[in-house]
Amino acid sequence: MKKYKLPAIILMLLIAACKPALKPENLYGTWKYIKVENPNETPPDSVSKSTLQEESPSIRFSKGDSLTIVWGGKILSHGTFVLDGINIRYTEILPGGKTRTFPFYVSEITDKELIFETLGEEGTRVTAVKE
Repeated sequence: MKKYKLPAIILMLLIAACKPALKPENLYGTWKYIKVENPNETPPDSVSKSTLQEESPSIRFSKGDSLTIVWGGKILSHGTFVLDGINIRYTEILPGGKTRTFPFYVSEITDKELIFETLGEEGTRVTAVKE
């Protein structure tokens, strides 16, 4: 019985650690940014609360899998998205019809809060609330 105890505990921890895949309907709507961090900078940096209030940045996920990022009342970025497990694969439409694709890693989502980040040296972590 003892020899099965450790594998059973490991299996339970693995199951608990698995996050369910995202569903588009969980994302649809506008999410207002309340916190923007750059944790990989030295020292770590963040956008001030006053700037966030003034610029009112948000990300909007729409049916048809379109994504729009607004900052300061202007469209900062737009494109399409597809879900890949717990990642959002965003294809940004650039001037001249070019595109670039990169992932947003979703670390937490509820019906009221979304935390996502871009990875890498210049990675940014965003906390947003549903409007």
